[in-house]
Amino acid sequence: MTVAVPSETEVLKYMDSLSNWGRWGSDDQKGTLNFITPENRIAASRLVDEGVTVSCARPVVTDIDSDTTYQVVRHMVDSGEGRDTDPPERMRTRLGASEFIGMVFHGRTITHVDSLSHYSHDGKMYNGIPARKVTARDGATALSVENAYQGIISRGVLLDVCAATGKRWFEPGQGVMPEDLEAAEKAAGVTVGQGDILLVRTGNYLRRQELGPWDPDDKGISACHAACHPWFHERKIAMLGTDTPNELRPKPYPSMASTFHVVALVAMGLWLIDNCDLESLAEACNDRSRYEFLLTVNPLRLRNVTGSPVNPVAIF
Repeated sequence: MTVAVPSETEVLKYMDSLSNWGRWGSDDQKGTLNFITPENRIAASRLVDEGVTVSCARPVVTDIDSDTTYQVVRHMVDSGEGRDTDPPERMRTRLGASEFIGMVFHGRTITHVDSLSHYSHDGKMYNGIPARKVTARDGATALSVENAYQGIISRGVLLDVCAATGKRWFEPGQGVMPEDLEAAEKAAGVTVGQGDILLVRTGNYLRRQELGPWDPDDKGISACHAACHPWFHERKIAMLGTDTPNELRPKPYPSMASTFHVVALVAMGLWLIDNCDLESLAEACNDRSRYEFLLTVNPLRLRNVTGSPVNPVAIF
């Protein structure tokens, strides 16, 4: 199946044709996470036969480079320095070490979940909830990441579009198309279905490690093209994670900012994981010739917040 690159007009129509508004009721705030049922979780648990775990998260570091929009801040509240030279009374009371960590996790470096309050379109978020529900004082008073505090646990499926298409990585500015997803699906011998957490490897993180950061002017990022949204909608996936920020650069639709996020989060209610590290997972899947596994994604229980740093863990 080869899909033509949709026009901007066609992508705008996705806001209606792919909409899940009202699908789970007018008060729904979970979106496609509703596709994950207890039966999905039980079936996924049966995929565990080795007890081997693989993290899909990048390390959170305080380094700054051209990818870093906001630097992670680490401030040590207390450390172990001087513990061997402190006066005896001080040594008895000064035992612990602790720190303050501050970060803007949205961006291109930290592995994080986007909740449905992260984006709006024409003044509305998912399910028609007004964008003004996210306030400067109180934060995301609707569609917060706290809606996922019980954990997101289901069958994970890796589609390695690089391996399936013979690429080391998708070049900056190159979009993953539905035919690439289907080629990877066929190569993996799996069928992506309802309630799955789909992970798509483009080689983005591998390229970043080997060749350095992306263009500092934000002129080149590979990612899934918006043309993939009908495919995701048809398969009824619960969540999408990739090794990219989930936005193609250069922008394929200059007048539409963050097209991929808007269609996914606002119209479909499709939760996203940005900036995964899928290299170890791809290796684990290749070693086993198996591309399905139990996947656990556990956002922090942050009240009135638009997402969360996260460590997705695959279990074989």
